[in-house]
Amino acid sequence: MSEKRILIASLLKPINDTRMFEKLGLSLSKLSGVQVHIIGYKAPLPPAPTNVFFHPAFNFERVSLSRLTAQRTYKQLLENIKPDLLIACTHELLAASRSYCLKYGAKLMYDVQENYALNLTSQRNYPLPARAFLANLVRKTEKKTAPFISHFLLAERSYAQELPFLAKGKYKILENKYKPNARYDTPATPVSLANGPLKLLYSGTIATLYGVFEAVSLAEQLHDMDASISLTIIGYSPDKQTLKHLISLIQGKPFIRLVGGNQLVPHEQILQLIRESHVGLLPYQPNPSTERCIPTKLYEYMAYALPMLVQHNSIWQSILAEKKAGLMIDFKTERPSDILLRIRQQDFYTSGIPQNIYWEHEELKLLEIIKSALTDC
Repeated sequence: MSEKRILIASLLKPINDTRMFEKLGLSLSKLSGVQVHIIGYKAPLPPAPTNVFFHPAFNFERVSLSRLTAQRTYKQLLENIKPDLLIACTHELLAASRSYCLKYGAKLMYDVQENYALNLTSQRNYPLPARAFLANLVRKTEKKTAPFISHFLLAERSYAQELPFLAKGKYKILENKYKPNARYDTPATPVSLANGPLKLLYSGTIATLYGVFEAVSLAEQLHDMDASISLTIIGYSPDKQTLKHLISLIQGKPFIRLVGGNQLVPHEQILQLIRESHVGLLPYQPNPSTERCIPTKLYEYMAYALPMLVQHNSIWQSILAEKKAGLMIDFKTERPSDILLRIRQQDFYTSGIPQNIYWEHEELKLLEIIKSALTDC
């Protein structure tokens, strides 16, 4: 029996993306008799099993004509790879994926990593008149493709209520929990920050919405009270103006360090800084697109027993309170002296690292779905 070919594809995510490669790709590579092909944005090739193949097909500015011609590249790759099962990780590849599946009898799944329509209307990435138009276009594409999708994989629990195109019994929630790598060791707990320097960390996408400037402001104020306090910002900024403003803001402040910024940062480098830091910052600004989601970094910080300062959010608050993983604060109004006092006085992770933060359980659900789909291919 010939090997089944599984294709995981995204237009903007790098081929070494945490979810697309490390979670979906590596998990599916454990299946016998399969090839796993990953199409994505150009990035360094990571070590991988022999049945995992990379296709770094895309390399363009986020707003450019090349983003449109990428569809042609994707269609050509589909014809060359001839997958039996496609997992589209972005709405932009749904139409081409559906056409291929109808032509060759392949199966299509949609890994919903974001509520794209909600993002477009609630975030300020595009001029106001364009937001509603683009959101409507995305939702139409998703609804039109939905009847041809054999299964939806949802990265957030909230999507089950938010997305109108889901059919009952055709979706599974696969949260972005932490997948340990070979270098991972369960950290010691409980954690006390009563004494010593404090290394603050902001990791992930560098954006106004995710509170990078609130992180800088808090670090400045805390540093004024305690010179041993520093901040590292690591990640990629998709917006050049945001990055330019950030660089000017931290210039001449050696206690604030920027890693990445104008380029993608390897996930392992981010994890290394999580290991070395004392406090993780999640200063997300209140927004409908994020208020019901659980950030991947929240799971990563808990896996390394990193205490967190998190912007008020009822969902995140319940997680932090249960695990004693950090403090809920208002980054804009709370007094820095009070924040510092709370950090120094409280013990964190007093019951150890919670076991429900790991990808292992999500992997079992994924493999069950894929095994069933491949039997019909």
